[in-house]
Amino acid sequence: MQISTSEIDDFITTLSRYYDGHGRHDMLWRQADSTGYFTPYKIMVSELMLQQTQVARVTEKYVDFLTTFPEVQSLAKAELREVLQLWNGLGYNRRAKFIWQAARMVCEDHDGSFPDSLESLVNLPGIGPNTAGAIMAYAYNQPVIFIETNIRTVIIHHFYAGQTDIPDVDIRQAMEQILPRAIEEGIEPRQFYWSMMDYGSHLKATVGNLSRHSKHYAKQSTFEGSKRQLRGAVIRELTTGARTAEHLIQHLPDERLTNVINELLHEGMIKRIDTLYKLS
Repeated sequence: MQISTSEIDDFITTLSRYYDGHGRHDMLWRQADSTGYFTPYKIMVSELMLQQTQVARVTEKYVDFLTTFPEVQSLAKAELREVLQLWNGLGYNRRAKFIWQAARMVCEDHDGSFPDSLESLVNLPGIGPNTAGAIMAYAYNQPVIFIETNIRTVIIHHFYAGQTDIPDVDIRQAMEQILPRAIEEGIEPRQFYWSMMDYGSHLKATVGNLSRHSKHYAKQSTFEGSKRQLRGAVIRELTTGARTAEHLIQHLPDERLTNVINELLHEGMIKRIDTLYKLS
């Protein structure tokens, strides 16, 4: 789709007005340090924490996490069990392992200097193209294109109203026309994406999650009673100490428990020493 200059300008005006008046400017991961620098390590932590998790739940954990592991080197030196214990309550515990593995790779393969290219970032565990793009935009203020659910909602609302099964290639084409124009208007890449995130959240609350009309939309499975919930329960139980299989069966009676324990062992999230299971 070719978008006219006037349509783009009208959209940018709408986006900027919303952000100026209602943007979530106080989010901790949007605050530069005393030198005006946005630490890519902190951006990575926030991006992985925010995946499929509400902002309110992330904020407290983000503070605790960075208090305990203030820089990538301290996280790399930690044991996985320490990271999992701190992560407890956020869910999707594999994200904690990914952050820990990424920190170790940064220190081992990049001498502690965070990668500053998309190609290098996507080689880090748990960092896909869109998370890498977010790090490039937020930490390095680079005009990269990345797509996630809020961005889809905004673009579909303004440029694909009434359409369904919209592929990301169309969303990307729209973004490739809009972002350069926004930069011409003096909007930095990181501010542009902050605006898109906030405006997208607003649209979800007012007109609904239009990303459902995306070809790539996948409905999140119900958490209650899911294997994901059981995995989290096993991790949570082991954050308080080592447990026998009998203890886990007694406290987590579920026919899927053995399979879940074996999965967690295979993934390196937990380990078995003699008759006891514990966090790795």
